[in-house]
Amino acid sequence: MTVGESLDFSHHFSEETKARKSSPLKTCIHLFQDPNIVFLGGGLPLSKYFPWDNLQIESPLPPFVNGIGESPSGDDKDTCHVEVKKNEITKAGDTNDIQLSRALQYGFSMGQPELLSFVRDHTQLIHNMKYSDWDVLATTGNTCSWESTLRIFCNRGDTILAEQYTFSSSIYAAEAQGINVFPVPLDEHGLIPERLETILDNWNPETKKPKILYTIPTGQNPTGSSMSDERKVAIYRIAQKHDLLILEDEPYYFLQMDAYQKDVSQRKETEFASHSDFISSLAKSFISMDTEGRVIRMDSFSKVLGPGTRLGWIVASKKILQAYIKLHEMTIQNPSGFSQAIVAGTLNRWGQGGFLDWLIGLRREYNEKRDVAIDALYEYLPETPALRVNPPTAGMFFTVNIDASAHPEFATKYQSKPELVEQAIYDKVIKSGVLVVPGIWFKASGDTQPPQPAESKKELDPNGIFFRGTYAAVPLDKLKEGIQRFGIALKEEFQF
Repeated sequence: MTVGESLDFSHHFSEETKARKSSPLKTCIHLFQDPNIVFLGGGLPLSKYFPWDNLQIESPLPPFVNGIGESPSGDDKDTCHVEVKKNEITKAGDTNDIQLSRALQYGFSMGQPELLSFVRDHTQLIHNMKYSDWDVLATTGNTCSWESTLRIFCNRGDTILAEQYTFSSSIYAAEAQGINVFPVPLDEHGLIPERLETILDNWNPETKKPKILYTIPTGQNPTGSSMSDERKVAIYRIAQKHDLLILEDEPYYFLQMDAYQKDVSQRKETEFASHSDFISSLAKSFISMDTEGRVIRMDSFSKVLGPGTRLGWIVASKKILQAYIKLHEMTIQNPSGFSQAIVAGTLNRWGQGGFLDWLIGLRREYNEKRDVAIDALYEYLPETPALRVNPPTAGMFFTVNIDASAHPEFATKYQSKPELVEQAIYDKVIKSGVLVVPGIWFKASGDTQPPQPAESKKELDPNGIFFRGTYAAVPLDKLKEGIQRFGIALKEEFQF
């Protein structure tokens, strides 16, 4: 199938981005690798003074027959050996490792070629890109990518759209730059397209329209909801209609699971006959339906390999990525050379198929953790219409929705204010020895001046509150114990 080029969205660039020039020093740094050039042009330390001579790493070996949590024995039968040397070229699957002399040097703001090559192939394999001039850019993770995105596209006083409850750090990053975060309602199936369209169709003409929709489509943080393919198609159409860019934040994309089955006897774990079957089972991404280059996708190794790698990537059109490169040359320079060498060395030995085996194994682990958590919630939470459990089909989080007006002292002690009930529950669960997080910590509540119509800010459930928990952070026995403590705290607080 022939695909066209992306559209030009430079009209959405911020004044800072329009004013930024490429660093002249960065335009010549690639000549440092040219053996015919005597390089006297930049302050690059001589690699012989890097104290690290080699890296040796062991990981489990695909297809991970003992499970992804099993430590490798060191034997070649179950162990992937990675040895990265300072100056020697070592083989890594179909390519070579990133030598430490290069990995630890300045340069390669886009990322090291050996890492980017793997990520490009992975992106095409998973998302089957629909325009020709796309590329990937290595980052230090999605939080940094988001802050860069705000600087690239937004001026002080601009407004962006986000799910009404969203990752709090993303809200705070925007607010710190003087950007309003206007909420779009969501339900158990994610952002509601009809509400998004109503907000944009009725946008106050006295204020600037938003440029960006920030969304976490899969295993949404904090609600745990996952957007259907049909909703994504509708949202993309709305973005085209209103010339919105979609910022797709997807750290939990590969933590997709089977639908929760309450009856244990009816549970049947999905087995994939092939890697193609696994890929076909995945939710449709915004980037996979994008024919214009209006989607910017943020991916990360944090949830699938390790947060401390501080390594992720952006997928976008080359026209847009050029603005990120210019910014990163002045800020992060490039992601850690150690992380790039280790991750690229491992993934290139695993190969695309081996990485998919890893992701399938991760899916299996999270499926079990989710089931244990939801089973415990149904066991230990009071049975009442005032409490509702939403079993997630992806991600790391579960939520318990609570009708605050069901509290016996809602109208008296708490003055009919749901946020006061929420605080009281939070105080109670902390005293009970468990931490679950109140939903209000994640609430976007920005507005414009002059403000948007009251209908655009209408809440779905004014008395509804919720608490977010995770099944990712503790062993299964502790998980059940924590949920039991949460249930006891709710019973005592509501006098169920």
